[in-house]
Amino acid sequence: MSLFRTASILCLSLTMLACQPEQAETAKSQPPGTAAAKNIPAPEFTGKTLGGAMISSQDFAGKAYIVNFFASWCPPCRAEVPDMVALQDEYKQKGFTFIGVTVDDDLTKARDFVKEYGINFPVVVADQQIVNAYSRYVQGGLRSIPTSFVIGADGTLASVVVGAQSKMAFDDLIREAIEAGQP
Repeated sequence: MSLFRTASILCLSLTMLACQPEQAETAKSQPPGTAAAKNIPAPEFTGKTLGGAMISSQDFAGKAYIVNFFASWCPPCRAEVPDMVALQDEYKQKGFTFIGVTVDDDLTKARDFVKEYGINFPVVVADQQIVNAYSRYVQGGLRSIPTSFVIGADGTLASVVVGAQSKMAFDDLIREAIEAGQP
């Protein structure tokens, strides 16, 4: 089964479960829906954006960012995007960015989604290298979307959050990531 077909099934399953936090990875001292991942080097990746440019994790060295796996047809993914766009505007000047990773089969639909929602951060097309790089940080592998990986400005993986997030939850995660690079 292809990576994208697997993601389709998982998103539909999550939609039916309404992304209940108890269905997600959890860790002590972290909010529900969060997997433990502290003080370990962030996953490295190289990928092609929907616009055709190549980007890599090295391009973001010294910056805080959140890698968010999503699909245009996934209702929980669609629900969190407007907050991500607003927070991107708010935190861009502080050196933060979201990086979307689309698992869409149809890249035309993914491009339409980016345009429709005014996505103002890079969107990378998922490939096996990117999925493998991040899967090892989630028990059982990367099997659910949306899933977000919070990378601190110090280059460490601050946390992994499975399921859709509110604006307030993303705001807290962004602040945590930015503060990770400060003495």
